[in-house]
Amino acid sequence: MAEPLQLETGLTLAEQVTAALQRAIVTGEFAPGSKLNEPELARRYGVSRGPLREAISRLEARRLLSVTPNSGARVIALDTAELIALFETREALEGQAARLAARRMAEVDIAELSGLLDAHAAQIAADGGCAYYQDEGDFDFHYRIASGAGNALLKGILLDDLYQLLRMYRFRLSVSEGRAEQALNEHRQILAAISDRDADLAEMLMRRHVAAGRKRFEQSQSEYSAPALTH
Repeated sequence: MAEPLQLETGLTLAEQVTAALQRAIVTGEFAPGSKLNEPELARRYGVSRGPLREAISRLEARRLLSVTPNSGARVIALDTAELIALFETREALEGQAARLAARRMAEVDIAELSGLLDAHAAQIAADGGCAYYQDEGDFDFHYRIASGAGNALLKGILLDDLYQLLRMYRFRLSVSEGRAEQALNEHRQILAAISDRDADLAEMLMRRHVAAGRKRFEQSQSEYSAPALTH
């Protein structure tokens, strides 16, 4: 049972419930397709139904929940065809983001991103190489690349429309054996291409990085009860 939320400066109660519930969904605590029980969630987070329902509405807008009248909210569950489409879309958009980042990303942002990957390496080592879970926003390698692309429309699609859904499914295979170090090395190669201002290489490496996740997904369908993405 989670402790009741403690209100933080600058955040409403609904915003804190949104963040807590979103993390539980992304990390798989609430599995794809599972139904949310509002009274239980209200007790879990120590809040009334008002802030909880506002949080559910926000997460529906982020495509993490589907809400049906008289049935309630369920965690989104994509079928195989939908996941393949998401992979294909992600490969194209993130490849373009890496290409643009190689052209436009500021040197200071590249240096900060290198430091972030060093922090990720320390996290992986502390976890015994078992997982590579990135917090959201500026702590997420892919988020920083999309932000550094300098294209507001592309950024909006990746970071507003698809971001949390992508994080949810990326997490599902982030604990695959040997995947943490491999993903980190791929991130470092992409960043090196961006630092060298090699747009062609940056795009190719990012596309290969995402395509590798699609191939692992296709190979693992028989091993998982629900499809999954990876970093």
